[in-house]
Amino acid sequence: MRKHTLRLLSALLLPCLLLTGCWKEDLPEEAPGDLFPIQEEEPGEPEDDTALPTSFSLPYVPEQTLDPLTCPDGMQQVVGSLLYEGLFRLNHSFTPQPLLCESYTYQPENNTYVLNLRPGVKFSDGSPLTGSDVKATLNRAKKSPRYQARLSQVSRITATESTVTITLYGPNAAFPALLDIPILKGGAQYAPIGTGPYLLSSDNALPCLVASQTWWQGDRQPVERISLVEASDWNTMLYRFSSHEVQLITADLIGDETISTTGSINFQDTDTTILQYIGCNTRRAPLDNAAFRSALWKGFNRTTVVNAFLSGHGKPAQFPVSAVSPLYPAELENRYSSEVFAAALAESGYRPSRPLTLLVNAENPFKISVANFIAKSFSSAGVSVTVKALPWEAYREALAAGNFDLYYGEVRLTADWNAAALLATGGSLNYGGWSDPETDRLISAYIASADLTTMTALCRHLRDQAPILPVCFSATSVLSQSKVLEGLTPTDSEPFYDLQNCTIHLRK
Repeated sequence: MRKHTLRLLSALLLPCLLLTGCWKEDLPEEAPGDLFPIQEEEPGEPEDDTALPTSFSLPYVPEQTLDPLTCPDGMQQVVGSLLYEGLFRLNHSFTPQPLLCESYTYQPENNTYVLNLRPGVKFSDGSPLTGSDVKATLNRAKKSPRYQARLSQVSRITATESTVTITLYGPNAAFPALLDIPILKGGAQYAPIGTGPYLLSSDNALPCLVASQTWWQGDRQPVERISLVEASDWNTMLYRFSSHEVQLITADLIGDETISTTGSINFQDTDTTILQYIGCNTRRAPLDNAAFRSALWKGFNRTTVVNAFLSGHGKPAQFPVSAVSPLYPAELENRYSSEVFAAALAESGYRPSRPLTLLVNAENPFKISVANFIAKSFSSAGVSVTVKALPWEAYREALAAGNFDLYYGEVRLTADWNAAALLATGGSLNYGGWSDPETDRLISAYIASADLTTMTALCRHLRDQAPILPVCFSATSVLSQSKVLEGLTPTDSEPFYDLQNCTIHLRK
């Protein structure tokens, strides 16, 4: 996670799914986006408070629910992160930390977790957190589009006043990493009651967040009141941010939409579980040859991809687990070398017969540029590759029909790093038709133990078989008005992670 200040910012690039300081080589012509002058943010108190706001404000969409189980991605989730808390939270390495759950036991013989709730936790209305609240929330989450897939392995949930027992259909030693789901009191409504540091209120009929007096972590909120400013679409939100009506937004700076804003702005990258990769159609020659696919795995420079084409907004990765995770097997990485690539191609027995087609989504200029760079890297070694950019629906249809050789893909993995949907036989995202008993066995072994040994064994096999060619894990960012926030250390799911150590500077 990095923090920078952008001066005279223009043509910021934003989402769906930041510039690093000073890439010192000439950027390739295909690299999208503008380079902005970046200065490191100096810590300490603001020298002049005349540019500071009189209150801290966030954008929100009044027509959309603040129920975190059903509200869309974006600023509603940011507001919700101040209202609600989960049983666990994910730190900067995606390692689950107990939060509303104080401790737990795992019984692998019957795939059961017993969660002990933290005593003394109260909702913002003063009522105590109970096992029934957790059970009701998780049962609702099982039916919600946001959390349905990650809870599909839950077969039964029971609760007492202070414990929750979750039984799974099969083993998952990393299941706590999936339990950062916000816990709520009550049924579905506009804004359910949570246990977070703030609660939804109103001030002269205007909605706002006020510091909760019953927050179990103590009275350490950086401000007593956070204003909520209506911003029903991206353009309105960006206008509010540019005009300093709101002081913080989240953004995907390598996303599909191009926007403009001005001013002195801080941004901080946050690592995500969003994997960008090249998928191989393993049912087609020459990609049905593991040695050829493994050669392609060695055939491009991932660091160049991230620094030059994604402007540093990501982490290179050679495996389907983020490099910031303690489970990432760095010792298995191969340093890129064109000579090594050429030797691997020769050893694979590859003989050029036809150009390969690499599909990419036409809506994202960053992905198109990366696809072109990778295609040139392959072609320079004698593997002719043509990039074909398709509109989103046509792209999805081609993948579903298997009408491709290679494709540039993106998937948000869960923090337990279960890649079965992408790599297991019959996986819902396994567009390349990869079917390998050893891969299936190694995935199952990792899920059962969730340790470095089994992850390393899986990654070693994936490196040799290369059904996909991981590229990087992309980053999202938190943008804030310069000099307003100090000590902010955001994560992918919590822009205000470690809130107690955050300072908000306002005009005196």
